[in-house]
Amino acid sequence: MNLSTTQLAELLAGIARSQQAVVDAIDKSQPGFRGTYLLPTLNVAANLRIPEVRLMDLPSRILLRSQGRTPMDQPTIEKALFEALGVGAQTLKPLSTPTPVSSPATAPLASPVAAAVAPSAPSAPGGGGDDLSSFFDS
Repeated sequence: MNLSTTQLAELLAGIARSQQAVVDAIDKSQPGFRGTYLLPTLNVAANLRIPEVRLMDLPSRILLRSQGRTPMDQPTIEKALFEALGVGAQTLKPLSTPTPVSSPATAPLASPVAAAVAPSAPSAPGGGGDDLSSFFDS
C-alpha cells in the first residue's frame, strides 16, 4: 500500500484530533490538567529546542499546536512532513507515482519519502539496522 503525503498528513491530523478529544475529556474531569501536566510534558516531547522539524517530533508538535486556538491544517502538516523528511519542494507529488528508471536525478529525492512511509521488513532477531541502538545516537 502506498500513501501520498496528503493522505499521511490527513492521518496525522486525525490522530491529533482524537488525542485532543482525550485531552479535553481529562481536562473536563480534572480542571487544570492541561496547563499543569500536559503542556510541560508535551513541550518536552515536541522537542521545540531544535528548530528543524524531525519526523519523531512531528506528532507531538501537531498535538501541541492543537492546544491553541488554531490547530495545524493539512497543508501545514504536509509542509512539515517534507521538512522532516528533507525533501525539497520539487518532489511535492503523491508517493504512489513511480519514479522513472531512466531519471536517476529524481530517484534520490523520492527515496526518503518512500522509505519513511513504506512499511519496513522485519529484521532478523539479534541485529539489523532498525534496532534502537541507532536511536540514541542522534
